Amino acid sequence: MTHPSPAPSSTPPAWPHCGHGAGPQEPVGCRGIRVSDRTACLAHLADADRDAYLAGLTPGADIDHRGTSFTQPLLDALLNALHDPATGHPFLGDARFEEATFHGDAEFGSATFRGSARFESAIFRSDAGFRSATFRSVAWFGAASFEGVSWFGATTFQGNAWFGAATFQSNAWFGSTTFQGDAGFRAATFRGNARFESATFQRGAGFGATVFQGLAGFRAATFKGGAGFRSAAFEGIAWFGAATFHGNAWFRAATFQDDAEFLSADFRGRAWFEEATFHRDAEFTSATFQNDTEFDAVVFQHDAEFRSTAFQGNARFKAAVFRSDADFEATTFHRDVEFSQAVFERSASLGPLVCAGRIDVSGAVFSGPVTLSFAAHRLECRRTRWSATAELRLRHATVDFAHAVFEYPLTIAAEADPFTLSDGQPMTERALAHAPDATVRLTSLRGVDAAHLVLADVDLSECLLTGTVHLDQLRLEGTCSFNTVPSRTHWRRWRPVRFTRRRTLAEEHHWRVHQPGSVRGWNPAVLGAGHAGPAQLAPVYRALRKAFEDGKDEPGAADFYYGEMEMRRHDHSGTTPAERGLLHGYWLLSGYGLRASRALGWLAAAMIATVVLLMGFGLPQDSPKQEATGTVPPGGGKVTFEIDKADPQNPTGNRFTGKRFEKALNVTLNSVVFRSSGQDLTTVGTYIEMTSRVAEPVLLGLAVLAVRNRVKR
Repeated sequence: MTHPSPAPSSTPPAWPHCGHGAGPQEPVGCRGIRVSDRTACLAHLADADRDAYLAGLTPGADIDHRGTSFTQPLLDALLNALHDPATGHPFLGDARFEEATFHGDAEFGSATFRGSARFESAIFRSDAGFRSATFRSVAWFGAASFEGVSWFGATTFQGNAWFGAATFQSNAWFGSTTFQGDAGFRAATFRGNARFESATFQRGAGFGATVFQGLAGFRAATFKGGAGFRSAAFEGIAWFGAATFHGNAWFRAATFQDDAEFLSADFRGRAWFEEATFHRDAEFTSATFQNDTEFDAVVFQHDAEFRSTAFQGNARFKAAVFRSDADFEATTFHRDVEFSQAVFERSASLGPLVCAGRIDVSGAVFSGPVTLSFAAHRLECRRTRWSATAELRLRHATVDFAHAVFEYPLTIAAEADPFTLSDGQPMTERALAHAPDATVRLTSLRGVDAAHLVLADVDLSECLLTGTVHLDQLRLEGTCSFNTVPSRTHWRRWRPVRFTRRRTLAEEHHWRVHQPGSVRGWNPAVLGAGHAGPAQLAPVYRALRKAFEDGKDEPGAADFYYGEMEMRRHDHSGTTPAERGLLHGYWLLSGYGLRASRALGWLAAAMIATVVLLMGFGLPQDSPKQEATGTVPPGGGKVTFEIDKADPQNPTGNRFTGKRFEKALNVTLNSVVFRSSGQDLTTVGTYIEMTSRVAEPVLLGLAVLAVRNRVKR
């Protein structure tokens, strides 16, 4: 019987070796370890010695055949010698096959390794069969080379299994294999398909820096400990569908050259995908992430599918790059999700999705048209850049849009009803069951150029608007609400204070709450809101007034005109004292021409005062009668008469009679419409009438102006 020798090497092994075939060309010769007290390895023993050695083996015996070259018949003979009659399969103790070479099929199927099994640097020239084998202790296959098909299906590794740096030249089958100890495949190379379907890893599974050149199949695999795929390279399809990760899963810096499928995968520990690269489709549809998940700096070269995925912990896509479609329809984030500094290079449709926490897209770049459909507790879009048209359809969200930059029309709209999915069904919002309503609240537009911004049905009661550029070109559609002044009557020291109802800016609330004698109801600023005074708020009110007027909503602009005038009246830095005095009088008499009730009240007070003054001092005691006097010339002729009237006499006695009231009222009513009644008046009464003919028509005009400003279209 002839036996091939292992590959030549100039370095002798660490064990006493056979040396068969040594010569000038091969100084070491056969590297197989000598058998017992003999001078040759098992492959080069004489037939009689080999038979004697094999006959002396019993099931469970320890064997040491390091460096030995096995043909298939020789290996079969060895395993037959270790055959256990009770099980009908080979039963080995400690088995040492380091650097051994198996030239034919190496069939260890159903074998049991009671002790450690060492196959480091072994070479399997043909198929390696370990189906249903049981390794009760450590199994070492580090740096082994499997040139044929490797069969480890249904194998049980009760101890640690080490395949680090192993090379699988053909397909490797680990389906339904159970790894009860650690499974180490670090830096292994699978050049064919690697099938781990339904495999169970009860402790750590290390595939760091592993190369999968063919299909990597982990469907329905169970990882009960940590699963490490750091820097792994998946050159073929990566199947992790329905896989369960009980511990942490590391895919840091992993590379997926073909499709990566995590359909219905269940990540119960933390999952790290930082700096991973997906060159084709990445499908996480219906997956579940029960703990924190990180996709920081991940590059999705093709479609990224997260449809119907559930993230129960925090999710991070910080600095991720989406170069194709990103589908998050029906995805649910039970806590915070971060897309800060992410890049969406093509058109994107994120959502509809639900987030019970915070969605952070601050610093993200949207290079193509985008539609964001979010039902979220909070949305942060600070310093985002939008290079194409964009539409944000939101529910429940509180939005911070500070310092965002967009070059094309951008719409932020509130959705009254739940979003509708592509299958026509409404999206469930159970994660937001605690939310009081679906109102969308905008908290900041500072630093934004609002020339292309459209807001629809958005609550702006807490929105910071100072520093917004081109605010006069902002378009407000639907019902956009603002904050209001404190309701009810308040007491400021000894006098009552009541504010007429109007829409106000959040910054006015923040300013007024710090003023001396401030009443309750003004809202204080939150941390980081800064400070804005009347000088900064007046231009903001003016711009909003113009925006409403340009939208043909002059009644809606009235409140912002009122706010502008209020800020001018309180501005001690940019308004002169004379102008402030004029504005104060304008406010006091008619609320800047917007409070008809105030002007009418002053008009009524002026009329009452005029009536009282006329009755007391303006009407004479009696109406003077005309008298005619003349002289008849002697001898007859033409008679000349002089007609005169006595000066009105100041009243005495009872001045407040019904007759005098009627006369005073007549004079007053004529004065309101700038007419003279022709009533005889005392000198004081003449001045009273002149004053009323100036003041009362002005007050009437202010009342008419206020009514017009409220009803004009």
